[in-house]
Amino acid sequence: MAANTGRLLRVNLSTGKVGTESVPEQVATDFVGGRGYGIRYLYEELKPDVDPLSEENKLLLLSGPLSGAGAVAVSRWMAVTKSPLTGAYARSVGGTDFGAWLRFAGYELIIIEGKADRPVYLHLTREGCTVESASEIWGKDTKVTQDWLTEKYGRNTRAVCIGPGGEKLVRYAAIVSGRRTAGRCGTGTVMGSKNLKAVAITATRHLQLFDEATFNELAKEQVKIVLANKGFQNHREWGTTRTQNVTNEIGVYPVQNFRYGQQVGYEEITGEEYRKLRTGKFGCYACPARCGMAHQVNSGTYKGAYSEGPEYETIWAFTGNTDSTSKEASIAADALCDDLGIDTISAGCSIGFAYELYEKGLLTRADCDGLELKYGNHEAMVALVKKIANREGIGNLLAEGVARAAKQIGKGAEAYAIHVKGLELPAYEPRGAKTQGFNYVTSNIGASHCFGYAAQDIFGAIEPRPSDRFAEEENADLVVYNQNDTAWHETGIICAFAGRWGWVDPLFGKLLVAARGIDGLEDKDHLHKAGERIFNLERAFNVREGFGRKDDTLPQRMLTEPLHTREAPGEGQIVRRQDKFLDNYYKLRGWSKQGVPTARKLKELGLDSVTSDMTAKRGK
Repeated sequence: MAANTGRLLRVNLSTGKVGTESVPEQVATDFVGGRGYGIRYLYEELKPDVDPLSEENKLLLLSGPLSGAGAVAVSRWMAVTKSPLTGAYARSVGGTDFGAWLRFAGYELIIIEGKADRPVYLHLTREGCTVESASEIWGKDTKVTQDWLTEKYGRNTRAVCIGPGGEKLVRYAAIVSGRRTAGRCGTGTVMGSKNLKAVAITATRHLQLFDEATFNELAKEQVKIVLANKGFQNHREWGTTRTQNVTNEIGVYPVQNFRYGQQVGYEEITGEEYRKLRTGKFGCYACPARCGMAHQVNSGTYKGAYSEGPEYETIWAFTGNTDSTSKEASIAADALCDDLGIDTISAGCSIGFAYELYEKGLLTRADCDGLELKYGNHEAMVALVKKIANREGIGNLLAEGVARAAKQIGKGAEAYAIHVKGLELPAYEPRGAKTQGFNYVTSNIGASHCFGYAAQDIFGAIEPRPSDRFAEEENADLVVYNQNDTAWHETGIICAFAGRWGWVDPLFGKLLVAARGIDGLEDKDHLHKAGERIFNLERAFNVREGFGRKDDTLPQRMLTEPLHTREAPGEGQIVRRQDKFLDNYYKLRGWSKQGVPTARKLKELGLDSVTSDMTAKRGK
């Protein structure tokens, strides 16, 4: 029986041509699936220097080899492309049922090419794929769009789509499925640039595994381990809605555009306070955690606002950035971002950037369409979310992201643009959690907490060893470990939280073998090598696009201004030895001093074909 490597669907929107291909077994062996398939096909097929918003760019939608079967917390989906926000490699992960439905339709990967001459959507079934007119849903929000598709094709339909933010090419537009998003890097912007409104899948629950009986037995064992795990139980109870309790207490909750590490009055936005507004729970396919917490506002300015969220990052994005403690405003802003299809992190950071410029006099009330951007004014914040998604007034500028907006404004605004490689920072202050901060520096997509989350800094994790969160170059090994660990987990595609629920080491590889039928995938060393291979190929993609050591840096604020933490630890912390960290990190990675993967490292990882590209860059 042949190995089950997965099929890919290739759709060219310019020509209307649709075709299917099988993934070669060697690709499945080396890259496993999910994120591995994404970078392998993107690197091989996308020419350097392509404009991310041109029809030459490609958008990849991926599921993983374990998705849709009996195992839990492995049915995530992923979008991979070249980012219109950063110009670098982009990978963004989403939840709900779409990943499972992609498998039910018979595919692990969709490669979308070209550009339609009119708004369209794709409709997939097990019988094939058609390109359909989206004239009736273009301009509609993500909820209306998905409801329309469900009404048209039935309850066995799941979709990903964009909202007005993607249509209007907001640089950080999201791809939305249900109320979950692949939010970071502007993957929804690429979708909009192709005039692609949605990808809808109608399918029944059926998929093919290499050894279904063995897989099902392993899945039962996995479920038992997960349900007994204390971390899982806590996650099921709270999701991420209590993380702000922890980050405020340890002084890494960014406030006022990353000037402070603790918010005055944060007791008003703790998980316990959000729980008072909780109305229900939701989750991803076949996951008993149901970690999404739905909230509704019952009184006041935002009465009636309902969101299947916000989760930690979004709670922070719409409280810390504008120094507001209005839970209700954060719920309203989150709902708007989901409906309009924009990333909450980048939107919140862009708004926080504008608030500081207003304070400094670099933006006036007239510049801001009459809005008074004073800290604590949450009504102006909610108004800005709408303006950004629709590119109206000041929102048209902020829709470009902080790096581009700062260049347009000038007058020293660049000093207040908090980003790495053009991607706005998430909700962890780098000066108080330096392992996390250096992950931002070296992440292949820019500032992402999920590209190599430093649980050692935030939650005191002891694997592979405990960290001193104020140490710098000494923790380069932890950054490498966290990044590689995330990469091989995301071949699954394992939920970022589920990787710590006690089942991965004994069962992940065995589940892969049962799903794929490829011996060797159960070997932990093989999987670790696959993670390193994936990370290095992503780095090579960025090097080929002109990125290097010069781009591996935290914002100037973190390098020159002391952190203020009010009553929490870390007062006065600053990042002093970034260059020394990079020297250590590159050495551990087997890269040159400029951050280019060496021929020796590429050969070790079986990436010999990439060597000539890197040699050319080292010569410049």
